[in-house]
Amino acid sequence: MNSINKIDRLKPDTLISNPIGTPVVASVQVAAGAPEVWEVVGDFGGFAKFIPALASIEVIGCGVGAVRHKKFKEGGYVVVEQLNSRDDSAFSMTWTTIQNNLGIRNLWASMTVLPTGKHCCEATWTIIAEAAEENPASAEEFRNFLQSFADDAMNNVQKLFG
Repeated sequence: MNSINKIDRLKPDTLISNPIGTPVVASVQVAAGAPEVWEVVGDFGGFAKFIPALASIEVIGCGVGAVRHKKFKEGGYVVVEQLNSRDDSAFSMTWTTIQNNLGIRNLWASMTVLPTGKHCCEATWTIIAEAAEENPASAEEFRNFLQSFADDAMNNVQKLFG
C-alpha cells in the first residue's frame, strides 16, 4: 500500500456544500387549503405535475435521505437531489442538488405552504444556488434563469387550483 492510500490519512469529506448567495423566492397565493396544496408541492417525486419541462422523476428511498433523479424533456438535462428535511405538519421540506448538468455547482432549496385562510394559502419555493465554474452566464443571467424557472413552476401550481 502506498502512502496516499494509508487509512490513517483519510479524513471525512464531501462534495456537497451549502451554497452562498441571495435566495431566489417564488411565492404564489393559492385558492385551496394548505393540505391540498401540500399534497402537490410537497410530493418530492411529483414535481412534474407543475413543471411541464420534466420528462420523468424517479425517487429512490423514502423520507429524509431519499434521492430523486429528474430528467428533462429537452437538452438531455438531468438533476439528482437528496431530501434533507421534511415536516408534513408544518408543510415544509428542503433538498440539495447532488449532481446535475445544468451549470449549477451547489443548490439548496425549500418548499413551504403557509395557510392564509380556510381555503387559501401561500406556496413558496426558495432556492439558493451557485453557478458552476463552466457556466457562461453572468451572475445576473444565472439568477434570472433560476427566478424565471421557479416563478413559472409556482404559477403552474396556482393554475392547478384555479
